[in-house]
Amino acid sequence: MMNRAEWIQAFADALDAAMLPEEEVELVLSLASEAAHGSERAAAPLACWIAGRSGASPARALEVARKLADDAVRD
Repeated sequence: MMNRAEWIQAFADALDAAMLPEEEVELVLSLASEAAHGSERAAAPLACWIAGRSGASPARALEVARKLADDAVRD
């Protein structure tokens, strides 16, 4: 069985896509966590997909997700 890094690299290679630098991997994982905890688990992959399609950097996407989470707590 492959570990996370091996699987993601193989996936990126199969799609002929560039792999994210490790610091961006951690940001994307944090984005997924924010989405899953701020809503429901299914929000995590969808938020990551939307962030990627939008062209937003992982840092910007995480910033937006954290703002949504903060706003939800205040409401």
